[in-house]
Amino acid sequence: MISKFSFQNFKSYKNETVFDFQAAAIPEFDDTLIKRDKVSSLLPVSVVYGPNGGGKTNLLMALACLISMVVDPIYKLDKNRMKVYQQSINNQPFLFDDFSENEPTIFDLFFRTQEKEYRYYISTCKGKIIDENLYRKSYTGKKTATIFEREQDHIILGASLRSKSINTDVNPKMPYLSFLAINYNIPVITEVQCWFEACILWNYANSASETSLILSSSKEQKSSIIRLMNDMGIDISDYKFDDENKDLYLYRKIGGKEYELNFIGESAGTQKLFSVLPYVITALNEGRLMVVDELDAKLHPKLLKYIISLFKNTEINKYEAQLLFTSHDLTTMSNTVFRRDEIWFAALNAARESEIYSLYDIRTVDDKHINNTASYSKQYLEGRLQNILEWEVKE
Repeated sequence: MISKFSFQNFKSYKNETVFDFQAAAIPEFDDTLIKRDKVSSLLPVSVVYGPNGGGKTNLLMALACLISMVVDPIYKLDKNRMKVYQQSINNQPFLFDDFSENEPTIFDLFFRTQEKEYRYYISTCKGKIIDENLYRKSYTGKKTATIFEREQDHIILGASLRSKSINTDVNPKMPYLSFLAINYNIPVITEVQCWFEACILWNYANSASETSLILSSSKEQKSSIIRLMNDMGIDISDYKFDDENKDLYLYRKIGGKEYELNFIGESAGTQKLFSVLPYVITALNEGRLMVVDELDAKLHPKLLKYIISLFKNTEINKYEAQLLFTSHDLTTMSNTVFRRDEIWFAALNAARESEIYSLYDIRTVDDKHINNTASYSKQYLEGRLQNILEWEVKE
């Protein structure tokens, strides 16, 4: 579970930017929250809105870049422990000045496993690691334990690693976390490694991996895909893959007769839905973080709302999966779908730098929170948030 993510000097983001999955102390949808004793509750879903070019995608890419930085070396050497759904993202510092390329890009991530909360910090400049630290804390404990701390080529090991004769001589371009995961079998490192590998960075354009995941589905997952499609009004009865022609076929029963239809003849929305559902089911069944850019594209608003509801229903989302996505769909920007702290906006400020704001953080002209009974989408379209975000809505 992701708790909080901050970064700076990445693409259109220059200054420190904080994206928080910790729930604010507000009453709406309290029964949907991910709760643990003695720690703050977490949000199961967060959505980012904003104009084209405002920084929505770059926000997700910053998180994807951090995940890729850790996982790519592990995956390339076949040392991964889980099936990885990766969209490899390279680091690129802030684009719109003459000196940011010589400054470090910084990522700082707080995430939780079943019993621990971890903090992973890394800064990099021109491909080399400047600083890297890993800490952990038990939910009930008061002290934070150091796993390792790195300052360029100098690495200090914490108590959990110090007695294991571990090499601290590492390539300056490789994260030490990746190095440890590749070369050693250490429980604390394995737990962190598996968290990063479990993150699903979904890319609709990567059709090969989508087909592969569909075909590798278990009978149980296949039944879940068909059931969810039926629940959303798409009445398929089965599907199969033709190995010889490399074609996917869906089956529909109409008037007591079953018809075979080539997948490429389906609507773009059905194709996308059929492709994304295996990832949704995997995330829900295994408690993974799923990150999707423009989840709403080619989906009917009712289908988008249905996918959101799966993550917000604690009886379905038993393993505490989380969904982070960007959207232009204003029909779901509603107090019947989201809490105020689940809605975020990304936009350019006067200096052409991306900034983000939670709807709950935004104040009205009389310095009050946006009311949870307000029509969020109506205020967005009317530009009543412009006093803070200062964007021109062009959708």
